[in-house]
Amino acid sequence: MDHEQFSAVAHTSHPIKAPLDDLSVQRLLGRAVARPGSRVLDLGCGTAEWLLRALTARPDVLAEGVDVSEIALATARERAVGLGVGDRLTLHRTPAADFAPPHRFDTVLSVGAVHAFGGLVPTLAAARAHLAPGGSVLVGTGFWQRPPTPEAVAMLGDLDDLAATVDRVVADGWTPVDGHVSTQQELDAYEWACWGTLAAWGLDRPGTPGAADALAWSTARLGEWLHDYRDAWGFVTLVLRRAVE
Repeated sequence: MDHEQFSAVAHTSHPIKAPLDDLSVQRLLGRAVARPGSRVLDLGCGTAEWLLRALTARPDVLAEGVDVSEIALATARERAVGLGVGDRLTLHRTPAADFAPPHRFDTVLSVGAVHAFGGLVPTLAAARAHLAPGGSVLVGTGFWQRPPTPEAVAMLGDLDDLAATVDRVVADGWTPVDGHVSTQQELDAYEWACWGTLAAWGLDRPGTPGAADALAWSTARLGEWLHDYRDAWGFVTLVLRRAVE
């Protein structure tokens, strides 16, 4: 198994690939997907869990997701059919930065995928290119709650603190209309769910291909979290709008 397959297993018990609980996701989607008959786009959708939740909550919504992982997109297709929303979800296997649809979207999401564009501001530029006038962007990114260790910076990047992150968004011409800073409980639940699920997968398959590697990988990731970034890393999800241009 490769790291993509390990990640797929790790997220089976926490399908939102970001440290937010179900109530936080529901509230943010309610704020971001506000227009009747909204067309919603997720750049770096993974298994399209955000889109699936928007589609099941709103029968008038149409959604499109973009990702490079066929494993994730196959999971999204299967889930969409099982939920009865497959006819309203279109998935594209392509780099998010290369996506060029013929229409604009009322809501553009990119939560936990800013690395695909090289950072937060380039992600917002990509979202803006797809956004209909008066639409909303839902973006999620990491920040430093406390000064990080050099190991944490090497692992997660040279992030700003929360205030500087929001200041950068505002300086880029966006107005925050809602947001959520993940609680420590949400941050911890995400890490335990991912690495505990992967470890249990390996323990349940002794001697089978990939089991020992899954255990080693989960142990390494758990150690990195506990030793290198648990006390420093945070996550913020923002609902943003721009003045109509």
